[in-house]
Amino acid sequence: CRGRRELIPFCTVNPHEDRDPAGLVRRLCGEEGFRGIKLYPTYNHFYVNEAKLYPMYAAASELGVPVLIHTGTSVFRNSRLKYGNPVFVDDVAVDFPDLSLIMAHGGRGAWYAEAMTVARLHDNVFIDLTGLPVRKLPGYFPELERFSHKFLFGTDWPQIEPGKSLAAFAALGLSEKGLDAILCGNAMRILHMTE
Repeated sequence: CRGRRELIPFCTVNPHEDRDPAGLVRRLCGEEGFRGIKLYPTYNHFYVNEAKLYPMYAAASELGVPVLIHTGTSVFRNSRLKYGNPVFVDDVAVDFPDLSLIMAHGGRGAWYAEAMTVARLHDNVFIDLTGLPVRKLPGYFPELERFSHKFLFGTDWPQIEPGKSLAAFAALGLSEKGLDAILCGNAMRILHMTE
């Protein structure tokens, strides 16, 4: 991603393999320029509220980088659904109120309502819409417009083509303010970016 302003690198941490997750985050985000962390609890089989992850969350909070957490179902082999429940994000949000937490896929499949509840409860929790069929978003999240400050656009490219997703968003009938927040404003705020 170096030298490519349009690319925003995120690193990942696997608490079962990385001996010092906090040190890894300090090196990758503090020294090497990664802008956030992506966790894969359903693939790596851990709950996001496990105590062993807390030093990593503290490091991310100190560095001001967001943590993106896979929530909901996955099509990948050996993934475990139980680790994808957004309710476990609640503990982390309470214990790290200055840390931006993003629930990738909004609890896809089983837990849209739970994801929305956690996001509504905490100023520091957001929902990423990656991989979700845009035309169905109002059904998954009936208050999408009202809580547009809580949602982030994503496509899961190359599986979903960004242009088609953008066109589908335009067809939802959201306000210009809501669209701007979801499509770029919220992400820019969370990533501390200027235009």
